[in-house]
Amino acid sequence: MVRIDAHQHFWRYDPTEYAWISDEMTVLKQDFLPEHLLPLLANAGFAGSVAVQARQSLEETKWLLELADQYDSIRAVVGWVDLCSNQLPTQLEAFAKKTKLAGVRHVLQDEPDDEFMLRPNFRRGISRLAEFDLTYDLLIHPRHLRTAVKLVKEFPAQPFVLDHIAKPPISKAKSSMEEIAKPELSPWREDIQALAELPNVYCKLSGMVTEARWRKWQSEDFHPFLDIVFAAFGPERLMIGSDWPVCTLSGNYTSTMQIVIDFLKQFTAEQQAAVLGANCAAFYGI
Repeated sequence: MVRIDAHQHFWRYDPTEYAWISDEMTVLKQDFLPEHLLPLLANAGFAGSVAVQARQSLEETKWLLELADQYDSIRAVVGWVDLCSNQLPTQLEAFAKKTKLAGVRHVLQDEPDDEFMLRPNFRRGISRLAEFDLTYDLLIHPRHLRTAVKLVKEFPAQPFVLDHIAKPPISKAKSSMEEIAKPELSPWREDIQALAELPNVYCKLSGMVTEARWRKWQSEDFHPFLDIVFAAFGPERLMIGSDWPVCTLSGNYTSTMQIVIDFLKQFTAEQQAAVLGANCAAFYGI
């Protein structure tokens, strides 16, 4: 069974380029490169990863693809192109020969307009991805889920994957059953279920520890959220991801991945293999 980390980042830290890294994120104010990730992958039993964009620039996409050429452990790249630009076809053609470019992403969660993804020029950009056999990563908050349903319905043949289970408020979760039963999971739960009804959407089990109480979480805090996404998407459309190095704000690489690995023990060996690597490979064409 080949295990693949479906979501991580690389960067050479620059305070201007990475202005989103605040003072409370000091641990991220340094370089994070493939040579730093390799021993972490090996220790956790993972053979490779998918490198995902952290800046909205063509230069970063090019750089990630150059790293992918140098390191076999980078199995695929999710880069950035300007989906709203009239120059989009030219941008996509420039990367067309890079076989490790598997998908693209836009930081929708930071757009002032919560319906940015429904703008005509953005939707036009999404419509061009199929020509280049590219997937699309949805980076959104819970409030965007209903809008995402509208987008995905418009493109039933386009593969989408939801990053970080849409970042629900895990920090408010408690481990006791009476707390789990409270309606704090709504409307995220219902909106996740609606998105999962669309068969061209997968979901990444990533980015959860940074939505929890930083370095104060317990594995059980994530169970009610994992129960919901497993019931909604099924093991056939879920993939594990670390969100390294962002995860280090709240836990180390191994403990972050172990949350899902341990949760999977209730499933069959085939289902575990799917979530730990096979689904990622199939989705991104690895």
